[in-house]
Amino acid sequence: MFTAAVEAPEGGFQFENCSRNRSFDSFSEQKLVLPNATKTGTTIGGLVFKGGVVLGADTRATSGEVVVDKNCSKIHRISSNIYCCGAGTAADTEKTTEMLASKIELHALATGRQPRLVMASRFLQDTLFRYRGHISAMLLLGGVDCSGPHIYEVTPHGSVQKLPFSSMGSGNLAAMGVFEDRYRPDMNVSY
Repeated sequence: MFTAAVEAPEGGFQFENCSRNRSFDSFSEQKLVLPNATKTGTTIGGLVFKGGVVLGADTRATSGEVVVDKNCSKIHRISSNIYCCGAGTAADTEKTTEMLASKIELHALATGRQPRLVMASRFLQDTLFRYRGHISAMLLLGGVDCSGPHIYEVTPHGSVQKLPFSSMGSGNLAAMGVFEDRYRPDMNVSY
């Protein structure tokens, strides 16, 4: 049988890190310049208000730390009542939304009805799930149909969530902070 003695911790402060902290001060005395963090990537966001939806995205496309396009369109028209914001690989989001717009248009012509957002989100879900995350497209699908305004968040693996507000991309934490602080369910256009 194994037994171990457990000692009660002693109270008060411990000063073991004082010598370590003094070594950090020597860096500042040597005037070493540390590199600044570079923020790259996309931020997309959207929210539902009384009677409509607002979608927004930045316009910068990057490849690592290099800005490759300052005017990249990240909000895509799917139909007259449905739009989609894309973050991730620009080519993947562009082709995925083009394919979705084509399927939605064919369905609308065949049925003679305005497309619904739940149908568009299901098309995206099926397509992205089939490729098991190899299509790098994070999408916010938003619009107004016969059942009201909606926003659907679609991940690269095909999971879908219907939310009152959402953001995706590298800047989503800052955007979600603003949404969570200021979003109200009864917001109108003049809010």
